[in-house]
Amino acid sequence: MTAQRIEQVLPAGRVAVLHGGSSAEREVSLRSGGMVLAALRELGVDVIPFDPSVRPLADLVTEGVTVAFNVLHGRPGEDGTVQGALDLLGIPYTGSGVLASALAMDKWRTKLLWRAAGLPTPDFAVLDASTDFAAVVEQLGLPIMVKPANEGSSIGMSKVTAAADLEPAWRRASGHDRLVIGERFVKGIELTAAILDGEPLPLIRLETPRDFYDYEAKYSATDTRYVLPCGLAPDHEAAIQKAALAAFDLLGCRGWGRVDLMLDESGQPFFLEVNTAPGMTDHSLVPMAARHAGIEFGPLCMRILAAAVRER
Repeated sequence: MTAQRIEQVLPAGRVAVLHGGSSAEREVSLRSGGMVLAALRELGVDVIPFDPSVRPLADLVTEGVTVAFNVLHGRPGEDGTVQGALDLLGIPYTGSGVLASALAMDKWRTKLLWRAAGLPTPDFAVLDASTDFAAVVEQLGLPIMVKPANEGSSIGMSKVTAAADLEPAWRRASGHDRLVIGERFVKGIELTAAILDGEPLPLIRLETPRDFYDYEAKYSATDTRYVLPCGLAPDHEAAIQKAALAAFDLLGCRGWGRVDLMLDESGQPFFLEVNTAPGMTDHSLVPMAARHAGIEFGPLCMRILAAAVRER
Protein backbone atom coordinates (compact mmCIF):
# COMPACT_ATOMS: atom_id res chain seq x y z
CA MET A 1 0.00 0.00 0.00
CA THR A 2 1.49 3.33 -1.08
CA ALA A 3 1.81 6.43 1.11
CA GLN A 4 -0.76 8.16 -1.11
CA ARG A 5 -3.22 5.32 -0.68
CA ILE A 6 -2.70 5.38 3.12
CA GLU A 7 -3.52 9.11 3.15
CA GLN A 8 -6.72 8.38 1.25
CA VAL A 9 -7.73 5.68 3.74
CA LEU A 10 -6.52 7.41 6.90
CA PRO A 11 -6.56 11.19 7.38
CA ALA A 12 -3.34 12.81 8.58
CA GLY A 13 -2.77 12.17 12.26
CA ARG A 14 -1.58 9.62 14.73
CA VAL A 15 -2.90 6.14 15.46
CA ALA A 16 -2.74 4.64 18.94
CA VAL A 17 -2.85 0.87 19.26
CA LEU A 18 -4.69 0.19 22.53
CA HIS A 19 -3.38 -3.06 23.96
CA GLY A 20 -2.47 -4.70 27.24
CA GLY A 21 -5.06 -3.52 29.73
CA SER A 22 -5.95 -5.09 33.05
CA SER A 23 -8.07 -8.09 32.08
CA ALA A 24 -7.21 -11.78 32.31
CA GLU A 25 -6.48 -11.59 28.57
CA ARG A 26 -3.70 -9.00 28.97
CA GLU A 27 -0.89 -11.17 27.58
CA VAL A 28 -2.87 -12.07 24.47
CA SER A 29 -3.75 -8.41 23.96
CA LEU A 30 -0.08 -7.42 24.17
CA ARG A 31 0.73 -9.96 21.48
CA SER A 32 -2.12 -8.73 19.27
CA GLY A 33 -1.04 -5.13 19.73
CA GLY A 34 2.57 -5.91 18.90
CA MET A 35 1.61 -7.42 15.57
CA VAL A 36 -0.72 -4.55 14.65
CA LEU A 37 1.95 -2.00 15.60
CA ALA A 38 4.56 -3.70 13.44
CA ALA A 39 2.20 -3.93 10.45
CA LEU A 40 1.14 -0.29 10.63
CA ARG A 41 4.72 0.92 11.04
CA GLU A 42 5.76 -1.08 8.00
CA LEU A 43 3.06 0.73 6.04
CA GLY A 44 4.40 4.11 7.16
CA VAL A 45 1.59 4.97 9.57
CA ASP A 46 2.40 7.32 12.49
CA VAL A 47 1.48 4.87 15.25
CA ILE A 48 2.20 4.55 18.97
CA PRO A 49 1.52 1.79 21.53
CA PHE A 50 -0.84 2.72 24.34
CA ASP A 51 -1.62 0.62 27.43
CA PRO A 52 -4.59 2.05 29.39
CA SER A 53 -3.49 0.16 32.50
CA VAL A 54 -0.32 2.25 32.53
CA ARG A 55 -1.52 5.62 31.22
CA PRO A 56 -4.85 7.47 31.50
CA LEU A 57 -6.87 7.57 28.30
CA ALA A 58 -6.81 11.38 28.41
CA ASP A 59 -3.14 11.14 27.36
CA LEU A 60 -4.40 10.17 23.90
CA VAL A 61 -5.41 13.78 23.41
CA THR A 62 -2.05 15.19 24.50
CA GLU A 63 -0.33 12.65 22.21
CA GLY A 64 -2.27 14.01 19.25
CA VAL A 65 -4.04 10.71 18.55
CA THR A 66 -6.75 10.97 15.88
CA VAL A 67 -7.90 7.33 15.82
CA ALA A 68 -7.51 4.35 18.17
CA PHE A 69 -6.98 0.77 17.01
CA ASN A 70 -8.50 -1.20 19.86
CA VAL A 71 -7.10 -4.68 20.51
CA LEU A 72 -7.86 -4.70 24.23
CA HIS A 73 -9.35 -8.12 24.92
CA GLY A 74 -11.80 -8.62 27.78
CA ARG A 75 -12.93 -6.05 30.32
CA PRO A 76 -12.82 -3.03 30.34
CA GLY A 77 -11.49 -2.71 26.78
CA GLU A 78 -14.09 -4.88 25.07
CA ASP A 79 -17.22 -4.30 27.18
CA GLY A 80 -18.11 -0.73 26.21
CA THR A 81 -16.16 1.01 29.00
CA VAL A 82 -13.20 2.15 26.91
CA GLN A 83 -15.54 2.80 23.98
CA GLY A 84 -17.55 5.24 26.09
CA ALA A 85 -14.41 7.03 27.25
CA LEU A 86 -13.19 7.38 23.65
CA ASP A 87 -16.58 8.75 22.63
CA LEU A 88 -16.28 11.41 25.33
CA LEU A 89 -12.77 12.26 24.16
CA GLY A 90 -13.99 12.53 20.59
CA ILE A 91 -11.51 9.94 19.30
CA PRO A 92 -12.73 7.48 16.63
CA TYR A 93 -11.94 3.83 17.36
CA THR A 94 -12.07 0.49 15.63
CA GLY A 95 -14.83 -2.00 16.22
CA SER A 96 -18.23 -1.76 17.84
CA GLY A 97 -19.66 1.07 19.92
CA VAL A 98 -20.70 1.15 23.56
CA LEU A 99 -24.00 -0.75 23.42
CA ALA A 100 -22.88 -3.51 21.04
CA SER A 101 -19.61 -4.01 22.92
CA ALA A 102 -21.42 -4.34 26.25
CA LEU A 103 -23.99 -6.75 24.85
CA ALA A 104 -21.49 -8.94 23.01
CA MET A 105 -19.27 -9.20 26.09
CA ASP A 106 -22.24 -10.55 28.07
CA LYS A 107 -22.92 -14.05 26.74
CA TRP A 108 -26.17 -14.37 28.69
CA ARG A 109 -27.75 -11.20 27.32
CA THR A 110 -26.43 -11.99 23.85
CA LYS A 111 -28.24 -15.31 23.96
CA LEU A 112 -31.44 -13.70 25.24
CA LEU A 113 -31.48 -11.32 22.26
CA TRP A 114 -30.68 -14.05 19.76
CA ARG A 115 -33.39 -16.28 21.15
CA ALA A 116 -35.94 -13.45 21.06
CA ALA A 117 -35.05 -12.86 17.40
CA GLY A 118 -35.31 -16.54 16.52
CA LEU A 119 -31.59 -17.11 15.98
CA PRO A 120 -30.46 -20.56 17.15
CA THR A 121 -28.31 -20.72 20.28
CA PRO A 122 -27.81 -23.66 22.67
CA ASP A 123 -30.18 -23.98 25.64
CA PHE A 124 -28.76 -22.41 28.79
CA ALA A 125 -29.33 -21.62 32.46
CA VAL A 126 -27.90 -19.02 34.82
CA LEU A 127 -25.94 -20.60 37.67
CA ASP A 128 -25.54 -19.10 41.15
CA ALA A 129 -25.36 -20.10 44.81
CA SER A 130 -29.10 -20.84 44.93
CA THR A 131 -29.13 -23.05 41.80
CA ASP A 132 -30.61 -26.54 41.94
CA PHE A 133 -27.72 -28.12 40.02
CA ALA A 134 -29.46 -31.48 39.65
CA ALA A 135 -32.40 -29.73 38.00
CA VAL A 136 -30.04 -27.93 35.58
CA VAL A 137 -28.52 -31.28 34.59
CA GLU A 138 -32.00 -32.65 33.98
CA GLN A 139 -32.92 -29.54 31.95
CA LEU A 140 -29.82 -29.32 29.77
CA GLY A 141 -28.48 -32.85 29.78
CA LEU A 142 -24.79 -33.70 29.83
CA PRO A 143 -22.24 -32.52 28.86
CA ILE A 144 -22.70 -28.90 29.95
CA MET A 145 -20.35 -26.03 29.13
CA VAL A 146 -19.89 -23.74 32.14
CA LYS A 147 -18.82 -20.19 31.26
CA PRO A 148 -18.23 -16.87 33.00
CA ALA A 149 -20.63 -14.68 31.05
CA ASN A 150 -18.23 -11.77 30.69
CA GLU A 151 -14.88 -13.40 29.95
CA GLY A 152 -13.19 -14.30 26.68
CA SER A 153 -10.50 -16.70 25.44
CA SER A 154 -12.27 -19.57 27.27
CA ILE A 155 -10.94 -18.27 30.61
CA GLY A 156 -12.76 -19.92 33.54
CA MET A 157 -14.63 -22.22 31.17
CA SER A 158 -15.04 -25.96 31.62
CA LYS A 159 -16.86 -28.92 30.14
CA VAL A 160 -18.91 -30.87 32.69
CA THR A 161 -19.53 -34.53 31.92
CA ALA A 162 -20.73 -35.71 35.35
CA ALA A 163 -23.58 -34.23 37.40
CA ALA A 164 -21.44 -34.02 40.54
CA ASP A 165 -18.97 -31.75 38.73
CA LEU A 166 -21.43 -29.00 37.83
CA GLU A 167 -21.36 -27.11 41.13
CA PRO A 168 -17.52 -27.15 41.38
CA ALA A 169 -17.35 -25.91 37.78
CA TRP A 170 -19.69 -23.04 38.67
CA ARG A 171 -17.50 -22.16 41.67
CA ARG A 172 -14.41 -22.01 39.47
CA ALA A 173 -16.16 -19.86 36.87
CA SER A 174 -17.59 -17.53 39.52
CA GLY A 175 -14.03 -16.64 40.48
CA HIS A 176 -13.85 -14.83 37.13
CA ASP A 177 -17.34 -13.31 36.95
CA ARG A 178 -20.37 -13.14 39.21
CA LEU A 179 -22.60 -14.02 36.23
CA VAL A 180 -22.10 -17.65 35.14
CA ILE A 181 -24.08 -19.68 32.63
CA GLY A 182 -24.40 -23.37 31.94
CA GLU A 183 -24.93 -24.16 28.28
CA ARG A 184 -26.02 -27.36 26.57
CA PHE A 185 -23.06 -28.92 24.80
CA VAL A 186 -23.58 -29.19 21.05
CA LYS A 187 -21.82 -32.19 19.56
CA GLY A 188 -20.55 -31.48 16.09
CA ILE A 189 -18.25 -29.11 14.21
CA GLU A 190 -16.87 -25.92 15.72
CA LEU A 191 -16.77 -23.01 13.28
CA THR A 192 -15.92 -19.34 13.41
CA ALA A 193 -17.10 -16.60 11.08
CA ALA A 194 -14.98 -13.46 10.84
CA ILE A 195 -16.83 -10.28 9.86
CA LEU A 196 -15.02 -7.44 8.09
CA ASP A 197 -16.73 -4.19 7.14
CA GLY A 198 -20.19 -5.72 6.76
CA GLU A 199 -19.07 -8.87 4.94
CA PRO A 200 -18.49 -12.39 6.31
CA LEU A 201 -15.11 -13.93 5.54
CA PRO A 202 -14.59 -17.66 4.80
CA LEU A 203 -15.55 -19.95 7.67
CA ILE A 204 -12.80 -21.72 9.61
CA ARG A 205 -13.32 -25.18 11.07
CA LEU A 206 -11.53 -25.72 14.41
CA GLU A 207 -10.30 -29.14 15.49
CA THR A 208 -8.53 -29.95 18.75
CA PRO A 209 -7.83 -33.22 20.59
CA ARG A 210 -8.72 -31.43 23.85
CA ASP A 211 -12.18 -31.53 25.45
CA PHE A 212 -12.95 -28.22 23.77
CA TYR A 213 -11.24 -25.24 22.11
CA ASP A 214 -9.75 -23.89 25.35
CA TYR A 215 -7.15 -21.19 26.12
CA GLU A 216 -4.17 -23.43 25.36
CA ALA A 217 -5.71 -24.67 22.12
CA LYS A 218 -6.27 -21.06 21.05
CA TYR A 219 -2.89 -19.57 21.87
CA SER A 220 -0.13 -22.11 22.45
CA ALA A 221 -1.01 -25.65 21.37
CA THR A 222 0.65 -27.06 18.28
CA ASP A 223 -1.98 -29.77 17.75
CA THR A 224 -4.91 -27.44 16.98
CA ARG A 225 -6.06 -27.74 13.36
CA TYR A 226 -7.52 -24.85 11.40
CA VAL A 227 -9.40 -26.22 8.40
CA LEU A 228 -9.75 -23.65 5.63
CA PRO A 229 -11.70 -24.07 3.41
CA CYS A 230 -13.97 -25.46 6.12
CA GLY A 231 -15.19 -28.41 4.04
CA LEU A 232 -18.87 -27.50 3.87
CA ALA A 233 -20.77 -27.36 0.61
CA PRO A 234 -20.64 -23.79 -0.81
CA ASP A 235 -24.39 -23.23 -0.40
CA HIS A 236 -24.30 -24.45 3.20
CA GLU A 237 -21.31 -22.25 4.04
CA ALA A 238 -22.98 -19.24 2.44
CA ALA A 239 -26.15 -19.80 4.49
CA ILE A 240 -24.17 -19.99 7.72
CA GLN A 241 -22.20 -16.85 6.80
CA LYS A 242 -25.47 -14.99 6.18
CA ALA A 243 -26.86 -16.13 9.55
CA ALA A 244 -23.61 -15.20 11.33
CA LEU A 245 -23.77 -11.71 9.86
CA ALA A 246 -27.38 -11.44 11.08
CA ALA A 247 -26.28 -12.50 14.57
CA PHE A 248 -23.53 -9.86 14.47
CA ASP A 249 -25.81 -7.12 13.18
CA LEU A 250 -28.57 -7.88 15.70
CA LEU A 251 -26.28 -6.79 18.54
CA GLY A 252 -25.46 -3.58 16.70
CA CYS A 253 -21.86 -4.61 16.03
CA ARG A 254 -19.86 -2.85 13.35
CA GLY A 255 -16.46 -2.65 11.72
CA TRP A 256 -15.04 -6.06 12.40
CA GLY A 257 -15.47 -8.99 14.74
CA ARG A 258 -15.93 -12.72 14.94
CA VAL A 259 -18.97 -14.95 15.50
CA ASP A 260 -18.37 -18.38 17.05
CA LEU A 261 -20.77 -21.25 16.51
CA MET A 262 -21.29 -24.99 16.57
CA LEU A 263 -22.74 -27.03 13.74
CA ASP A 264 -24.61 -30.03 15.11
CA GLU A 265 -24.67 -33.47 13.53
CA SER A 266 -27.71 -32.56 11.43
CA GLY A 267 -25.98 -29.47 10.00
CA GLN A 268 -27.92 -26.94 12.14
CA PRO A 269 -25.82 -23.97 13.34
CA PHE A 270 -26.00 -22.83 16.98
CA PHE A 271 -24.45 -19.46 17.76
CA LEU A 272 -22.29 -19.18 20.88
CA GLU A 273 -20.89 -15.65 21.13
CA VAL A 274 -19.53 -12.59 19.33
CA ASN A 275 -16.03 -11.21 19.81
CA THR A 276 -15.89 -7.47 19.08
CA ALA A 277 -12.09 -7.11 19.49
CA PRO A 278 -10.76 -10.46 18.28
CA GLY A 279 -7.17 -11.61 18.56
CA MET A 280 -4.58 -10.45 16.06
CA THR A 281 -1.81 -12.88 17.01
CA ASP A 282 -0.06 -15.49 14.88
CA HIS A 283 -2.71 -18.01 16.07
CA SER A 284 -5.67 -15.67 15.49
CA LEU A 285 -8.63 -16.48 13.32
CA VAL A 286 -9.62 -13.18 11.71
CA PRO A 287 -6.21 -12.68 10.04
CA MET A 288 -6.30 -16.33 8.94
CA ALA A 289 -9.72 -15.97 7.30
CA ALA A 290 -8.74 -12.63 5.74
CA ARG A 291 -5.58 -14.13 4.26
CA HIS A 292 -7.65 -16.91 2.69
CA ALA A 293 -9.83 -14.19 1.14
CA GLY A 294 -6.73 -12.52 -0.32
CA ILE A 295 -6.28 -9.83 2.37
CA GLU A 296 -2.84 -9.80 3.99
CA PHE A 297 -2.29 -8.63 7.55
CA GLY A 298 -1.22 -5.04 6.80
CA PRO A 299 -4.13 -4.28 4.43
CA LEU A 300 -6.46 -5.96 6.95
CA CYS A 301 -5.34 -3.51 9.64
CA MET A 302 -5.83 -0.60 7.24
CA ARG A 303 -9.34 -1.73 6.33
CA ILE A 304 -10.26 -1.96 10.02
CA LEU A 305 -8.88 1.56 10.57
CA ALA A 306 -10.63 2.93 7.48
CA ALA A 307 -13.98 1.62 8.74
CA ALA A 308 -13.43 3.33 12.09
CA VAL A 309 -12.74 6.68 10.43
CA ARG A 310 -15.62 6.35 7.96
CA GLU A 311 -18.24 5.31 10.52
CA ARG A 312 -17.43 8.12 12.92
